[in-house]
Amino acid sequence: MTDALSDRTQLQELFKTDWSLLDNRDAISKEFKFESFHQAWGWMTQVAICAEKLDHHPEWSNTYNRVQVVLTTHSCDGLSGLDIKLAKFMDKAAS
Repeated sequence: MTDALSDRTQLQELFKTDWSLLDNRDAISKEFKFESFHQAWGWMTQVAICAEKLDHHPEWSNTYNRVQVVLTTHSCDGLSGLDIKLAKFMDKAAS
């Protein structure tokens, strides 16, 4: 994680929305659950457009109405502000 205090504060806010740190790497994860595959896929499409604009792409998998997401920044081999920005977008798009 970058040393910026604001990033750490924002990361704490993400924990309140069910994001969690992975035990084995500097990354955060969350499972999103939707009413249907169609809704899950639509959400993934919104996120994909945002991720492309940020040039920051999630690790994710989809099974029916669930999407498991892992966010980390490969260029710094850990968490960065980009992960926080994309996580917040994901939460907003899912609400």
